[in-house]
Amino acid sequence: MSRAGLAALCEEVVSCRRCPRLVEWREEVARVKRAAFAGEEYWGRPLPGFGDPEARVLILGLAPAAHGGNRTGRIFTGDRSGDWLFAALWRAGFANQPTSVSRDDGLKLTGCYVTAAVRCAPPANRPLPSERDNCQEYMLRELDLLTSLRVIVCLGGFAWEAALRALAAPRPRPRFGHGATAKLDRFTLVGSYHPSQQNTFTGKLTETMLDDVFELARNM
Repeated sequence: MSRAGLAALCEEVVSCRRCPRLVEWREEVARVKRAAFAGEEYWGRPLPGFGDPEARVLILGLAPAAHGGNRTGRIFTGDRSGDWLFAALWRAGFANQPTSVSRDDGLKLTGCYVTAAVRCAPPANRPLPSERDNCQEYMLRELDLLTSLRVIVCLGGFAWEAALRALAAPRPRPRFGHGATAKLDRFTLVGSYHPSQQNTFTGKLTETMLDDVFELARNM
């Protein structure tokens, strides 16, 4: 059963210590903390995916933010990227509320599941290829357990490439772009610019553009 399998996988992910550089960094960030969150207890561990076990759409990000998911214990929770993502998921009907601030804030997802290519916060938000590869097994097991999945929305080029590698896409591989699509086995990949401040502050990604991606995913 996917629920039991996902629960077991979550426990395994949370206890993972495969990447020494990431273990050291995530724990240092949790110990030193950002001044604005000095009074909070940081999660400081890897992050499992979360959402609807019957999801037909998977949202694949890059990695947890040092003071977002690494602090709150839930992917895309407590940072500006998550503010954009969950507001868009709410507008698209995938989320019951437009905000995600903590693990116990009442957020529920319907028809979608959110995860990341790398499960620990990386220094400078740049995972090494070896760290990406160490996490690939977790993504593959999620894909197997989420038996209703049909669409993978890749937030950014890193997530797009991680999905192509995990699914053993043939060469020449489909190129990433906002709104790009690629059919691989039972999945259709949909590309989207990542909702990072670098993209949202500059206008490279707008709310309308993100909404269009999730409308495309839902229609598929």
